Amino acid sequence: MKKIMMIAAMMVAAVTANAQNEVGQITLKPTVGLNIATMTKIDGSKVRPGFIAGVEAEYGVAENFGITAGIFYSQQGAKESGEININRWVEGERVGVKFKGDATNKLDYINIPIMAQYYVVPGLAIKAGIQPGFLVTKKAKYDGTLTAVVADESASKPYTESVTISDAKGFAFAIPVGLSYEYANFVLDARYNIGVTKAIKEYDCRHSVFSFTLGYKFAL
Repeated sequence: MKKIMMIAAMMVAAVTANAQNEVGQITLKPTVGLNIATMTKIDGSKVRPGFIAGVEAEYGVAENFGITAGIFYSQQGAKESGEININRWVEGERVGVKFKGDATNKLDYINIPIMAQYYVVPGLAIKAGIQPGFLVTKKAKYDGTLTAVVADESASKPYTESVTISDAKGFAFAIPVGLSYEYANFVLDARYNIGVTKAIKEYDCRHSVFSFTLGYKFAL
């Protein structure tokens, strides 16, 4: 029994040491996971599940404190359903029309989170920082019925189309907060990214994104 307990204690100590932050050490962590994204102040806004992947580096400032910087491809945006006001270009003029159905706003970014993380206990960290993001995809997909407001078009007709969101802003700034747990070099990370800047120029809407990822951490 004593031998078993000694072996178990050694295993726990090994895992703990592995999860301990080392001063001056630089680690790299490839990461992949799931986004649960929506946008604030949009009536009928629903979650758009998305993909997130990238890599993050960490520098050990102290045994219980580190600084991280990463680069991620992040699928964001939101889904909508019901009656929605949209804009179309008709004969060179921008015309407001009513759409009824389902819409998906696909706004994808290259995000660069820079975060400070504090290890509450070895392996378990809380974190917060800043995150600039650069827009790489700005599409809206519609599937439903369109009610036109111009005389030369039918009053109502089926409408399925993917269009460019021309007034989407190219830069987004967010504040990420979260926590992570490391075990045997694998890191589970949960973050909430609070959108600070407008996502679309003409609307007061901002990103609201939960990210859940799994990464593998190794020293350089």
